[in-house]
Amino acid sequence: METPPLAALTFAALGVLPILMIVAGLHDLTTMRIPNWISLALIVVFFPAALLVGLGPLDIGAHVGVGVAALLVGMALFALNWVGGGDAKLLAAACLWMGPGGSLTFVLFSAVIGGLFCLALITARRTVPVFPGLPAWAARLLEPQGDVPYGVALAGGALLAFPTSPLVTVFVGG
Repeated sequence: METPPLAALTFAALGVLPILMIVAGLHDLTTMRIPNWISLALIVVFFPAALLVGLGPLDIGAHVGVGVAALLVGMALFALNWVGGGDAKLLAAACLWMGPGGSLTFVLFSAVIGGLFCLALITARRTVPVFPGLPAWAARLLEPQGDVPYGVALAGGALLAFPTSPLVTVFVGG
């Protein structure tokens, strides 16, 4: 059975979020940075993806509103030095994709994964010795007072929440 070209294009557009979230999480894990191009690409690709799945202007506007609200929250968390700037932008871009129907699930999954990841890092920082030959990024993760690459939690939260997001449910159901 051949897939109609529009369905294949829609599927490809929807695949951008999981792929870029994985790239962001891995990049943050290994460099403690999330490049701006990732968040920008997520924002740019959201609009054709939303149109391809058939979201109307009001639904797209609601997604944009959630993304803007998430950016404001992310900026506040950044100002408090609780997250990095890349994390704040990635949070907003992911919430744009999740919209009003999926952002709470995304944030909750990210919080749980982030908490577990922090506990694992705390434990590893107390028990795992840093030895010569350890990759620089792994040694940095094991520094006792080191930062936590929260992009890992955001990526995990997005991967778990995305299947129930409005974009995916409309595509699968429509």
